[in-house]
Amino acid sequence: MIMQKYKNHYNQLCYICDMGNTFGKVFKLTTFGESHSDSIGGVIDGCPAGFTIDVDKVQFQLDKRKPGQSKITTARKERDAVEFLSGIFDGKTTGSPIGFIIKNEDYRSKDYLYIKNAFRPSHADFTYQEKYGLRDYRGGGRSSARETANWVVAGAIAQQLLNLVGVKVYAYVSAIGRIKMIKSYKDVDLLAIDSNLVRCPDLDCANKMIDEIESVKKEGDTIGGEIIVIAKGVPAGWGEPVFDKLHADIAKAMLSINAVHGFKYGFEATDINSSKGSEVNDVLIDKSGKTKTNYSGGIQGGISNGNDIYCEVLFKPVATIMKKQNTIDLHGNPIEIKGKGRHDACVVPRAVPIVESMLALTLVDHYLRSYTNKIKY
Repeated sequence: MIMQKYKNHYNQLCYICDMGNTFGKVFKLTTFGESHSDSIGGVIDGCPAGFTIDVDKVQFQLDKRKPGQSKITTARKERDAVEFLSGIFDGKTTGSPIGFIIKNEDYRSKDYLYIKNAFRPSHADFTYQEKYGLRDYRGGGRSSARETANWVVAGAIAQQLLNLVGVKVYAYVSAIGRIKMIKSYKDVDLLAIDSNLVRCPDLDCANKMIDEIESVKKEGDTIGGEIIVIAKGVPAGWGEPVFDKLHADIAKAMLSINAVHGFKYGFEATDINSSKGSEVNDVLIDKSGKTKTNYSGGIQGGISNGNDIYCEVLFKPVATIMKKQNTIDLHGNPIEIKGKGRHDACVVPRAVPIVESMLALTLVDHYLRSYTNKIKY
């Protein structure tokens, strides 16, 4: 009787709320898979029919995220070759759900036996154990950033849709540790982002960042950083009032990314706390919504205003370090552990396509929702 009552409550809860595996309201991505499962993948629902998908461009974005791509990334080697299973016929979307998978090919589960009964500091080991009563300790299971490859597939498709309406999304590394790029995004060549390992368009700064990552890696330590992401060409009117404000949805998208611990939109190179309204109010200069300055970051009242959308995304240092640390085991006993296996000393360069993808997914969702804004005669 008690179990039946529990089961009924559980079924009701599952009916009224998703379990955190779906992103978006119209253009939806639902994902599955773990770091060491046979495959990861997803289903994209809400993609309009008749749209030609350039699979090579999707793969290009995946290649920017995949492990083992350079001397400053993890040594894990994955091809990350996406295979589309449904929703595409003769190169065009059919309007039905787009299913896809990516095979996991180079996982070494034995490398994680040392944490089978231990909790790593600043990881999701303890919280997953508390939430579910068990956990897949192999590579972090579902909590691993391995799963973000799915987001990049959907995000690459979203970017291609946005390009059709003149919207371009760019992201680049603006800081690694204390090394920070001073130049504005308006003063650099955004097409030079992929010209170096760290994906910073300021080449002098990029070389210093690479040296910093290599130095930290030799110490067995890790380092964080910052990514700036911009969307150009977004028209005024995207975003919903109150709880689905455009900047709120972008913030959720960015803070869903592993290791992200900070988010800011607008106020490029400006201290918000010390600013006066007379200094940072954006003055309108034409009917399209263009403003003399862009402290608002392209969003006002939760709705895009026609200017560039500008955001800063802050990443903490990777939690797995090759140094001894104190922690506890499953029974609460104090123990000492040291990181093993293959890990990034800095995830920021590989996170660039993830950040681009999450902004693109948010924007394309609000673009499709904008068709309900008003009746056009």
